[in-house]
Amino acid sequence: MRGYIAVEEAIAIPGLADRRPPFPMPDNIEPAFLADMAARLPDVMRYRLPDMDANGIALQVLSLTVPGIEAEADPARAVDNARYVNDSLAGIVDAHPGRFAAFAALPLQDPAAAVAELRRSVEGLGFKGALVNDHIQGRYLDDPAFDRVWATLGDLGVPLYLHPGMPPADRWHVLDAHPELDGALWSWQAATGGHAMRVVMSGVFDRHPDATMILGHAGEFLPFQLSRFDSRYATLAVPQRLRREPSRYFGTNVLATTSGVLSPAAIEALVRVLGPDSVLFAADYPYERTSAAVTALERTRLPDADKQKIASGNARRLLRL
Repeated sequence: MRGYIAVEEAIAIPGLADRRPPFPMPDNIEPAFLADMAARLPDVMRYRLPDMDANGIALQVLSLTVPGIEAEADPARAVDNARYVNDSLAGIVDAHPGRFAAFAALPLQDPAAAVAELRRSVEGLGFKGALVNDHIQGRYLDDPAFDRVWATLGDLGVPLYLHPGMPPADRWHVLDAHPELDGALWSWQAATGGHAMRVVMSGVFDRHPDATMILGHAGEFLPFQLSRFDSRYATLAVPQRLRREPSRYFGTNVLATTSGVLSPAAIEALVRVLGPDSVLFAADYPYERTSAAVTALERTRLPDADKQKIASGNARRLLRL
């Protein structure tokens, strides 16, 4: 199967590191992997496009790799750097017609500026939504200050992709003496899933029913717990109840991608839970190998029509490609 659209594909923007203070990097990553990422992340021509062609990827939706704009402490600098990143992404998209689209980086440290940059990126630059690298200086997207962002996403009809981020908002004792658990192996999924549940449980999608949130990595553990969310929520005394059971926001307002999921069985289970219209393909390039991501979907026992929806059809519909 050819013509894949990959929707969680990281890129580094040259010059961004010089525009902000240094940020800590994980110290438990194998050096050869780090060197490979350093070569692939900012690249388009040498590695990225040949990799796409070799694996049937028609289009990548690019997004700024971690640490994103969210890690910037200074709001004014965040505004300037988000504009710099989005202009740079637009240049890449324009230079390679039909091969790339982009999700905007947002300066959420200043919600009003984030709304303005979202509108500029979507309406002016043709971007397909926004990607947020988890928390914003310890603030989460259920904060009422971000209601205007959710409203704008709904008004524009574009999704917000909630992605794991670094550095973490706090330190979990469960990670002590086990650095291998910190990061993409486990803690990022758990933290991002918790962030997503804050958004759902705070009623964001009751207030903004047209807003859409995308979660990578098969939904950051959440889709396989939906029945438990409902059964336990029914036992709680809460000040203001959601209009629907928690599970009902998944597959409607909350979608998931296959990024980082290289198991055909896991993809099949995700589709059975959320439905074939609510799962999108992602390779998680360059952190995962595109060939492995493609093979995982193709080796599922899903009907060909469902595979095609996941490979490209759902992205074309949701992102208006």
